[in-house]
This record gives sequence, structure tokens and C-alpha cells, in this order.
Amino acid sequence: MKSIKNMIKTSLWLGLALMLTLSACKKNDDNKQLGTPPTSDQVQFTFTPTAGNPNIIDFKNASPGFKAIWDFGNGATAEGNTAQASYPLAGTYTVKLTIVTDGGYASSTKTITIAATNPAMLTDPAFTTLSGGLSNTNGKTWVIDQTQQGHLGVGEIGLQTPNWYQAGPNEKNGTGFYDDEMTFNMNGLKYTYANNGTTFANASNAPGIGGPTGSNDPTVNYTPPTNMTWLVTTVNGVKYITISNNGFIAYYLGVSQYQILSLTDDEMWLRCLDKANPGNAWYLKLIRKGYVRPVVQKPLQAANLEDDFQSTPGMAWTAENMDYNRAYDNPAKFPVNTSAKVGYYEKRTGNDGQYGNLNITLPYRFDLSTKNKIRLKVFFPGGNDFTKVAPTVSIKLQNSLLGGNAWQTQLEVVKTITPAQYNTWVQLEFDYSGWASQTLYDKIVVQLGGEGHPNPGIFYIDDFEFK
Repeated sequence: MKSIKNMIKTSLWLGLALMLTLSACKKNDDNKQLGTPPTSDQVQFTFTPTAGNPNIIDFKNASPGFKAIWDFGNGATAEGNTAQASYPLAGTYTVKLTIVTDGGYASSTKTITIAATNPAMLTDPAFTTLSGGLSNTNGKTWVIDQTQQGHLGVGEIGLQTPNWYQAGPNEKNGTGFYDDEMTFNMNGLKYTYANNGTTFANASNAPGIGGPTGSNDPTVNYTPPTNMTWLVTTVNGVKYITISNNGFIAYYLGVSQYQILSLTDDEMWLRCLDKANPGNAWYLKLIRKGYVRPVVQKPLQAANLEDDFQSTPGMAWTAENMDYNRAYDNPAKFPVNTSAKVGYYEKRTGNDGQYGNLNITLPYRFDLSTKNKIRLKVFFPGGNDFTKVAPTVSIKLQNSLLGGNAWQTQLEVVKTITPAQYNTWVQLEFDYSGWASQTLYDKIVVQLGGEGHPNPGIFYIDDFEFK
């Protein structure tokens, strides 16, 4: 017995010694020394004009480090050991190279002089579209397209669309966003940002212009610089607007370069990155200051619409801040609805779901004197918390030309589902015969679960008819 005890004691001591050894090894690994920080003298680079065009400069990093970051002094930036920058205008530019190593980072600058303006580099039609051309001595002013859905939006970096969020019409009133004016002048490529004293900033990036830290986008007291220029460049077939001196357009995200998604004489749609959140891509819609969209005339026509939700396509519903699937398995194949497939309608949780709905805009205005009743079947699962989500179905007729103000003149009929009607299909009829003389409406909005609250709900719909 004594020998067994000694063996156990010996094993315990060996195990403890091994643990101490491993712990000591781990401690040494954790205390691994960082490299020596680089100095500005070690940051070296060369630059040479491109063959055939002295206004395009090739840059090459000649210093060690795992990342080279360039600021070309014309508003454009880049990463990599080699880079190229365009300077269509004569002048002196300060180029900064920053080298990042495992010990830290350091920067150095050099100045380059462009002897002459190269007019051939300013022939891209985007220069004239943005500014009005050389003959427009005051330049062309753009403002945020505040009445349109998605004038501010954000999406995942790998896409070219704001799939996460789109601001509704006039949603950012009072933030200092809509009174900003951005003027592009072809003469000297001057860019002017007039913000009337305040700028709407992204919460994560706001400290970059002296704003507070926090979770909500703030309105920041900010005075824009006056010595900014702009440039249109094309990289791999993609056009960009770049603004010098840390300039930006309306909503501050810490960046100065914007991809041009579309550009006409009156409208512009831009995409840019998010300095503080590299996985986000932001979107801005702008219009020429003073531009008023033309009134679209539509014929008056009796509606002839139906959707049984059995397959795709059907009616081209738009799901606004809610989740929708058509041709979804019927949860209860009982009268009054034995269809195999139905529409799935889920009211989202949170603020973005408060006004969620299905809607469709038609190419004609409804002749309510001829057809004025809408029919719809609904299924309200009893598992919803109807103390928080309304047991209602609302169908609204709206005038789409009013944009975000369409609710002000809408025709709305609301039906309430009683507890006895939960977990069964209910046939509803929405009667607009009392408005038979109205001829303004071209949009249908279907809303289940009420509005103006952040609570979720799951519902099913089928057999929509307006015919």
C-alpha cells in the first residue's frame, strides 16, 4: 500500500511540475516583444511620370513593412507597394506615405509639381454633368433627394445595393442633413460644401469632425474647409468622385471617395465605404438643387387585380420593412381556404418594422366608380401576443406621386380579427364605394398587425382580389 501511495505522490508532483513548465512557456509567449517602431526617415518612396502623360504619376514604396498607405494630395488614397495617381490640374501636391510594421507606423511626405493642366483628362462627361461645364462659372449645386425612399442607405460591403437599411422620405428631418448644399465647379475643380453650421454624422465616425461618441447619429457643429477640390477618376471601369482636404458629401463617414452608381443632369446615386466599420457600404441619393420631378400622368382605369400566391410571379408586391414569402405552405388547409400555397407576412421586431407593409404601385389610377371593393383572406396564428401586436388588417389606397406624404391623403379601411377568428382563415372585404368619385389613387398598401409599434407578428394572406 505504501508503494502505491508513493507512486501517486510522485505522479502528482510530476503533473504539477509539467503544469508549471507549460505555464512558464505560455507566459514567455505572451510576453513576446514587438518589433522596433519605424521612423519617418525609414519611410522612402519614389515617383515617376507615366510614359506619355506627365500628369499621371507612378509611385513605388522603397521601405520595409507589411502595409503601405498612400495619400496623394489630390483627395485620392490607395494601399499597396505600388500605386498610381492622376493630376489633371497644374499645381504642387503633397504626397504622404505611411508604413505599418509590427512595431508601429511612421509617415513621410514629398511634394510633386505638375507643370501644366492636361485638358484631355477632363473630358469625361461626368465632369460636365456634375458641374455644368466650364461655362457655368458658379458651378452646379446638389442636395440630398430627401423625398425619395433610400436617399440614405447602408448594405453589406460585397453588394451594390443598400440591403440592410433605406431611409424613408423625409425621415431625417431636423438632423441638419437636408439643408446641406454641395457645389461642383469645373473652374479649378473647386468643391464647396455649405452646411449652414451643422453636419449629420455617422455615430461611429462623428469624432472625426469633432462630434461626440455614442450609439446614435449626431448633428455636429462643423465648419467645412474652403480650399477643397474634386476629381472624377475611372478605376477598372468604375467611376469615382474624390474630394480633397478630407472633404465629404453631406453625411460624414470619414471618407472622401464616392463610387458613381448613376449620374444624370438631375439625379445622382453614390456609394461609399465606412471608415470606422469596413464591412459597411453606404449610399446617397442627390438631385440638382431646384429640380422638381415632373408629374406623371396616368390613365384612369378600373382595377383588374388578383393574386392567389400559388406561384411566382404574381402581383409584384414590394415588402417594405417586413419579411414576405409567396407560395408558402398553407398552415391550415381548412375552409375557407384549402389552397396549397399562401403568402407569408412577418412583422419585424424593432423600430425598422414599425411601419412595415406590402405595397404595389400600378401604372394607372383606380376608377373607384367602377370597381371599389377589395377582398382578402387572412390567417392570424393564436401564438402572436395580441396584447402587443394589433389583430388588425388595414388596406390603404394612396397617391404615389406624393412620395413620403402619401399617407396624408390616403383612403384606409381597417378590419379587426376577433379572438374567435384566430387560427382559422377569415374572408374579408374592404369597401371603398364611399369614395367612388375619387381618381387620385394608384397604390395599394396592405398592413397586418398595426403600425407605430416595434412588436413582431406572423400572419398569412391569400386570394387578394380587386376586380
